Amino acid sequence: MSDPASFLKEAPSPMSKPLPYTKPTFDDVDEERQHLKQRLAAAFRLFAKFGFSEGVAGHITARDPEFPDRFWVNPFAIDFSLIKASDIICVNHEGEVVEGDYTVNAAAFAIHSQVHAARPDVRAAAHAHSVHGKAFSSLGRLLDPLTQDSCAFYGDHALFDDYTGVVLDVEEGKRIGHALGEHKAVILRNHGLLTVGHTVDEAAWWFITMERTCQAQLLAMAAGEPVLIDPDMAEMTQTQVGGHFAGWLSFQPLYEKIVRDQPDLLD
Repeated sequence: MSDPASFLKEAPSPMSKPLPYTKPTFDDVDEERQHLKQRLAAAFRLFAKFGFSEGVAGHITARDPEFPDRFWVNPFAIDFSLIKASDIICVNHEGEVVEGDYTVNAAAFAIHSQVHAARPDVRAAAHAHSVHGKAFSSLGRLLDPLTQDSCAFYGDHALFDDYTGVVLDVEEGKRIGHALGEHKAVILRNHGLLTVGHTVDEAAWWFITMERTCQAQLLAMAAGEPVLIDPDMAEMTQTQVGGHFAGWLSFQPLYEKIVRDQPDLLD
């Protein structure tokens, strides 16, 4: 499910009015690049708002629309809550900052350069040390289909079942990319979550909802013995809530709210 039409087929009826959001088109590459940077800045502000900041840890990247061997990423050691579009830096696949005034996080380069290299279809990737994501990652297991929201990840996430310290080596990044496979997300054992998407919006939304899904499962497991959704129903629900357009659309209200509250992020 990668287009609006397929999503609307599953939506409640009647749908007599159009959706308030449509995916943008661009007149030139500079306009598209600015759009990416503003979306990244908004995603960082949202991550800060949701409490995903953890010191200097965490990064969201977007592949450059003109140069596929470059990606845009947050500068090292600047709090998510302060990041503006003009702060985002561009890094090539050799780890060199080719645009911007800041340093790149070595772990961001080691992980994201290899994820982007392994997945040409992926436009963006998100990783942070969110509390429930890293707590769930210590269990060394996949998410269960416990709720409608969790079904977005049913059969579409993987486990990187290893931990060897801070990821500073591109070879470790390659292993993470391999573990991710063709999925939208991977749980990094004893580390946290990583999500990808065809847009910044989608990758950021999958991270936000995956973190909350981890929280819901941890709460359910602590309370008792959760009842799982039947596999056939979980698979069907995944097609309704787990597609590219559904992920993009779910981010739009959050984007509109954070821009209205913090318009300086667009600068």
